[in-house]
Amino acid sequence: MTAYIQAGNATNEWHKLVTEAQQAAGTQLDEDLESYLVFLLMRYTERPEMAAGILALDYLHGAESTGKLRRDRMQDVGDQCLLYSGLFPERAERRLVRISYYVDLGRSAYHTAAAAGQQALSQLFATLATQFVLLMDTLQAMRGINGDPQQLSPILAFELWEDTGSRQAQQTLRGITNGVLIKNSRSKREH
Repeated sequence: MTAYIQAGNATNEWHKLVTEAQQAAGTQLDEDLESYLVFLLMRYTERPEMAAGILALDYLHGAESTGKLRRDRMQDVGDQCLLYSGLFPERAERRLVRISYYVDLGRSAYHTAAAAGQQALSQLFATLATQFVLLMDTLQAMRGINGDPQQLSPILAFELWEDTGSRQAQQTLRGITNGVLIKNSRSKREH
């Protein structure tokens, strides 16, 4: 009974944090996405080994799989990309890639999971792929709750805003400068 109560409390605390982050980011997740995000955070809280993996290899292993194993592997890659881009964007900088690398890889993984899933799961994964940036923005807003000064650096914020249209990155930039933000006319694929 105690474990159930503790798990219930953890769920409530994560839900409260996700709700506060939505308010801070000016986002509104539907019930399914909000629940997914809460349970994603709960699931990965106890997985520090997650940081040791190489997502591109995990993605390739998932792509080579079939059926449920393919869906599960792609879901893991998508989830990790969401967490990295939202909560640990500095990881991209340390690995000398743009944050949008994780966004693109995560979206692709969720799309692949959608194609490999059952009807109900397919819709969820397709929604995760299309709403990836909104979810990432919500996670990034969590970093600023309780006065945590860990905002994106101006360079990372600009790259993320330019590559993905992230509203959270745009807010970070507006807090730094009064200048007008103008996207590069060339797409990031041309770099």
